[in-house]
Amino acid sequence: MTERKPLTHTRQAETAKPEAKPYTLNAGDGLFLKVMPNGTKKWMWRYFYLKKAKTLSMGIFPSVGLAEAKAARDKARKILAQGEDPSQQRKDEKAAALLCHENTFKVVAEEWLARQTDKAEATRTKSQWLLSFPIADFGNRPIKSITPIMVLDTCRRFEKQGKHETAKRIKVKCSQVFRYAVATGRIESDPTRDLNGALKSPQTTHMAAITDPCEIGQLLRDIDQYSGYPQVKAALQIAPLVFVRPGELRSARWADIDLDTAEWRFTPPKTRNQTQVDLIVPLARQAVTILRNLQPITGKYEYVFHSYGKTRHLSESAVLNALRRLGYSGNVMTGHGFRAMATTAMKERLKIPEEYIELQLGHRVKGPNGQAYDRAKYLEDRKHMMQGWADYLDKLKAG
Repeated sequence: MTERKPLTHTRQAETAKPEAKPYTLNAGDGLFLKVMPNGTKKWMWRYFYLKKAKTLSMGIFPSVGLAEAKAARDKARKILAQGEDPSQQRKDEKAAALLCHENTFKVVAEEWLARQTDKAEATRTKSQWLLSFPIADFGNRPIKSITPIMVLDTCRRFEKQGKHETAKRIKVKCSQVFRYAVATGRIESDPTRDLNGALKSPQTTHMAAITDPCEIGQLLRDIDQYSGYPQVKAALQIAPLVFVRPGELRSARWADIDLDTAEWRFTPPKTRNQTQVDLIVPLARQAVTILRNLQPITGKYEYVFHSYGKTRHLSESAVLNALRRLGYSGNVMTGHGFRAMATTAMKERLKIPEEYIELQLGHRVKGPNGQAYDRAKYLEDRKHMMQGWADYLDKLKAG
């Protein structure tokens, strides 16, 4: 590679023609323009670091002109004068920039979401939805640059709409992502810890439920008159008999149900981490009858309450819409309300011991020694309880 006469004007760079071999035009103090056979012209700076000759790119001409290339060279010379290697510093800056790109809030949030495999599908979907708002607002920023006010601004947008619970849950989800970032060495602390008390507390509201015996009887009669899909009707009929969480009922699998022993055993997704044991649901004769009648319709499928939609089992809206069609609005009865119905009536009307009910609800119940009861505790008593409860509902339905 040959070196030609000194380059002192931009015009010389413009008129430099490519040749069969690369050649250079000297621009002074180690800076030169390298002209490649394909016509590319690159500014390069030659220097010595620890007695070793090195070169550093200063940009491509004409995007970078002569004056800009000299300014870049002078900046690199100052770094060299401070005892640092300009090439290494540039590599470190690129690595830091790449690290920032890899550690944006969005990247860390998606990484955290991907690790939530032990959570129920509905829980993961809700987390993804809640995090979509901060991701839209500051997801492309490095997570270490996120300030408390950024998170607060996102939450306040919902608070102003009166959606206090959503605002609170967004803050909680952000905090979980930040704590994960702390655990993986991306940041030093969770910035949302400084937001305690900054948001209005949401008012506690309880799921609407019917608890009056006369109204319970009317609800059961109305359900028996439902004329929609048999899966939906069966779900409505069996919901008061088993009073599990709505999502657990809709996603019930035939493989978990033994109609001969009249038991349904499954691990509730909501409490899988805490208990890691099955919930045993004794099935009253009435419940077994409902399931046997449904089996010819959905027995060949995985889910008891099979749906031909994307979820392969009934959605939350399917059950709620059925209640609405029967005339029960959201402030009167909900899918979750069957649990409250059973709890209230069993305690107040049937005088059933609270620990039996709590165990059947799938709650973590502790005994006198502080240890959590095994899910099989009081199983025989609970079988009698579930049959007695079903018989009581029949009496209410009969008026």
